Amino acid sequence: MLEGLLVDLVPYGDRYLEQEHRWLNSEAWFWAAVGDRRLITESTLKRWREENAERQGSQPRTRVMWGVQTKDGKPLGDIAMNWVVPHCRLSMLGAAIGEPEYWGGGYGTDALLLITDYAFDWLDMHKLWLSTMGLNVRVQRQMAKVGYKLESRRRQAFRADGQWVDELSYGLLREEWPGRAAIIEKLGLKARPPKEE
Repeated sequence: MLEGLLVDLVPYGDRYLEQEHRWLNSEAWFWAAVGDRRLITESTLKRWREENAERQGSQPRTRVMWGVQTKDGKPLGDIAMNWVVPHCRLSMLGAAIGEPEYWGGGYGTDALLLITDYAFDWLDMHKLWLSTMGLNVRVQRQMAKVGYKLESRRRQAFRADGQWVDELSYGLLREEWPGRAAIIEKLGLKARPPKEE
């Protein structure tokens, strides 16, 4: 478990799998899947899980995934090192907060700080990167405040809500990472009492 100020990163287990169908059919999926608004049935989700299990059995693991939960244990979504290249020491990150009422509250930023710190300080990664669509202003702001640099813009790479949008790729090198504590201080990120139900 990786312990943060607002969230903890925990094994992605049954409590998260139970939420997946709802999350994949919500506004969260639109942002995580760069404009995709598919309706995903329970049977499709089951088939995806089976196919993924088969692939994992025949190929080396290139993905490390955590569940993101509040300090009082509420599942919020996931964050992952989706494509790890050990010999180059680089990884592509991906994340989704499936509970919209937690958007903009620092929960995703805290999760990003935890995974970035883990990747650089524990795994000795050289570079982390992620992509988002040009419509995702929240992620663009998050990347800037955490220190990830805009590295490329692929014009009109995705179709979202009837319009073409650019793909933005952000990266961070190990030597650019000042450490989690320095970013927390810079942002003034503070622990909060749990939300009342």
